[in-house]
Amino acid sequence: MKHQVARIHPADNVLVALVDLPIGTEVPWEGGFVTTAEAIPAKHKLAPEGLAPGQDVTMYGVLVGQAREAIRPGGRLTTANIKHATDSYDEHARHTRAAWTAPDVSHWQDRTFLGFHRPDGRVGTANYWLVIPLVFCENRNIQVLEQALVTDLGYARRKSYQPQTQELLSLLKAGKSVEEILNADLQTARDDAARNRPFPNVDGIRFLTHEGGCGGIRQDAQTLCGLLAGYITHPNVAGATVLSLGCQNAQAAMLQDEIAKRDPQFAKPLYILDQQKLGTEDELIGTALRQTFAGLMLANQARREPAPLSKLNIGLECGGSDGFSGISANPALGHVSDMLVALGGSVILAEFPELCGVEQELVDRSVDQPTAERFSSLMKAYGDSAVAVGSGFDMNPSPGNIRDGLITDAMKSAGAARKGGSSPVVAVLDYPELVTKPGLNLLCTPGNDVESTTAEVGSGANIVLFTTGLGTPTGNPIAPVVKIASNTALARRMPDIIDLNTGTVIDGEETIEQAGERILDYVVRVASGEEVAAVRHDQTDFIPWKRGVSL
Repeated sequence: MKHQVARIHPADNVLVALVDLPIGTEVPWEGGFVTTAEAIPAKHKLAPEGLAPGQDVTMYGVLVGQAREAIRPGGRLTTANIKHATDSYDEHARHTRAAWTAPDVSHWQDRTFLGFHRPDGRVGTANYWLVIPLVFCENRNIQVLEQALVTDLGYARRKSYQPQTQELLSLLKAGKSVEEILNADLQTARDDAARNRPFPNVDGIRFLTHEGGCGGIRQDAQTLCGLLAGYITHPNVAGATVLSLGCQNAQAAMLQDEIAKRDPQFAKPLYILDQQKLGTEDELIGTALRQTFAGLMLANQARREPAPLSKLNIGLECGGSDGFSGISANPALGHVSDMLVALGGSVILAEFPELCGVEQELVDRSVDQPTAERFSSLMKAYGDSAVAVGSGFDMNPSPGNIRDGLITDAMKSAGAARKGGSSPVVAVLDYPELVTKPGLNLLCTPGNDVESTTAEVGSGANIVLFTTGLGTPTGNPIAPVVKIASNTALARRMPDIIDLNTGTVIDGEETIEQAGERILDYVVRVASGEEVAAVRHDQTDFIPWKRGVSL
């Protein structure tokens, strides 16, 4: 049965509206009623006992804001009457915590997925070939290679809207009016070249254009090479073709050093071409085509074989969050995270600006003092860099977040952090370091959806679980990105981009644990090759983080 409101934690002094509450609505609460003093839209918060000026606002059991002014009992919390506030934290004052109680995973202990086993012991959930520029000067040549390879090899996946343009031109020639044009029923087309793939065991060729590799500072080039090395050595990748101009900061030797850091025994086919050495475009493109084709022949020899769930490395992501994300989709992912950790797998919690206000909890969950200190150091340095340019973590919530109930960064962060479950933090990584330990890893990234997803995959995530309350099509070139709706209305409105719905928790149809079990079952199928919406749509977003201030 669906309730009208929810209190997330016993210590909270605000409630979340689960449905639209008109002014004067009597909401059953703690043996009595709360009468709404104004209209409270679903996903927004109300103060059941009112708030005094300066009074702390608590959600998820942590400080998420302070009242700017008096708020009547049953009044709505808004950006006008609430300001961002968080508790301080100290990496040296760790509390004694009870040992973590892992969830019962006996049902999953013997489950396997069908993946691609790599020489370094990792297992891929897909099998891609990469074509990468070391510098933005090569982006055009990458696009030339894409035009030459994708359609003829059966990897064109995008819908074509060209038939709509042709229909519109026909209507124009027929003398139709503007009104008739606006109301025309137009058709789309999809390329069916995939039916004729000569390399059926290769899921695709991915072309990772970017705007880096030269200019900026030398550390930018080093960081970019580290990220690209993370993709080349990734278990979802069979090999790569790399185009270098020759004179840029991101030199081929730098890339090879970064590859060796991540995989000292690197054994995948890797072709690096230097345009300034090869000379003409014809020579460069012709050589790249021959080498890429040969690499695809080698990649096609791979086959899916059973692997334990401990070989899964899951990135946890959210984007277009709403006021339900922290009480449905994110805690459901938290349960998935805990189950995977109990099974010996790895999970990555990133988006450091969206951990603002829950730092002490993560410090306390760290397995040792150096881990706690590294997390604190990275958080403080990131926060200071934002303040230095006149910004701050408090500016993280987007207009869409605010419109749908996330009115302070701390409120957003407290809900976002629930994706990480309750297991110990085994490692803290700085971008773009590689995950090497099973368990919960924290990765320093921006809150920006695509930058963070790009980073998680570069650090080894072979699947990304991405929660959204407003809807976003974000994908990744090499890792399946599973889109999980926080509310049923979104799942119904955008079924073409949503894979799973956890609005069932809000609707009272299942528990968080049941939703988590359903998600994990879907993850096993995706890891074995079932396509997610982002893959079907050829959504291959890739944005390296340039280590500037990005929230």
